[in-house]
Amino acid sequence: MAAKGLERGRFTTRAGAALELSRLGFGGAPLGNMHRALTEAEAEGVVRDAWNAGVRYFDTAPLYGHGLSEMRIGAVLARQLRDSYVVSTKVGRLLEPCAPGDEDSGIYRAVPPVRVRFDYTYDGVMRSHQSSLERLGLDRIDIALVHDVDARTHGSRGASERRLRELIDQGGWRALDELRRAGDVAAIGAGVNEWEPCARLLELADPDLFLLAGRYTLLEQAPLHSLFPACQARGVGVIIGGAFNSGVLVRGSSGDGAYDYGAVPPAIRARVEALEAVCAVHDVALPQAALAFVLAHPVVVSVIPGAQTTGELTANLAALSRPPSAPFWAELKARGLIDAASPTPADKVAA
Repeated sequence: MAAKGLERGRFTTRAGAALELSRLGFGGAPLGNMHRALTEAEAEGVVRDAWNAGVRYFDTAPLYGHGLSEMRIGAVLARQLRDSYVVSTKVGRLLEPCAPGDEDSGIYRAVPPVRVRFDYTYDGVMRSHQSSLERLGLDRIDIALVHDVDARTHGSRGASERRLRELIDQGGWRALDELRRAGDVAAIGAGVNEWEPCARLLELADPDLFLLAGRYTLLEQAPLHSLFPACQARGVGVIIGGAFNSGVLVRGSSGDGAYDYGAVPPAIRARVEALEAVCAVHDVALPQAALAFVLAHPVVVSVIPGAQTTGELTANLAALSRPPSAPFWAELKARGLIDAASPTPADKVAA
């Protein structure tokens, strides 16, 4: 029997393909040298340890270390039977060679000399898909997600809408659908840091899955009354990224964790303090509550915390080993710390 959190749930795509994702997946952004450079041995070791622990869903993207994450994850997965795991990556950014030092790599360190260019057109999506296959060293990708068609990335809601129209009107979504119809990918969708582009894609297209980062957590539940009911009605699954809101739900109110990749605002810090107070009463660790909470929603098919070290991976696995009790969730709702309509693990037990 798989360890708690590593059970493989079956998700059926619009085309009838069955994907089996471990409930706890592996988020590949930290493997792109996020904030610090990893040695190849370090990167390989944490992916290998995730595999040995039973993780069978791995997410990555060209953006993560300008291809480093894809190459590092692919190097380990290529040694395994292809039907024994699920891998997702993203389209929408092309990596183009540049002079060393001109990489504009943001939060990623020591990356290959390439620059990133957005391209959501038919040709751009097809080029991105082929390049990811080459970096991964695999014969197919299971889930292809349009990356970052959101206001946070492009500067405004209007700019987000223009990128979505580029995707639809200039053939990017058609390219993804062709890949899906040909069996080159099993599922298509979007990977974003905002729920609004997902809702818009439900209007414009026929996605299978969304990867939503940071917007459904212990601190935020806006999609509960907007996106999630629409996804359930359409049979669209949701993968949760950013369940720790960039670290504040691991390091806590007194730590140095970030919120949404930046400084922790006072209001968020106060909310974390209130969560910690309830956790202390019920002998619950904050990360334990964070992961259990997001997995309790029926539309969620996997949660994908990242890890750069085996210690971080082990902590993620341990956080799922003992779900908090029903009184814990009841107190969070009574104190208004989570939406009263939020599904919790206690609801599953009661059912």
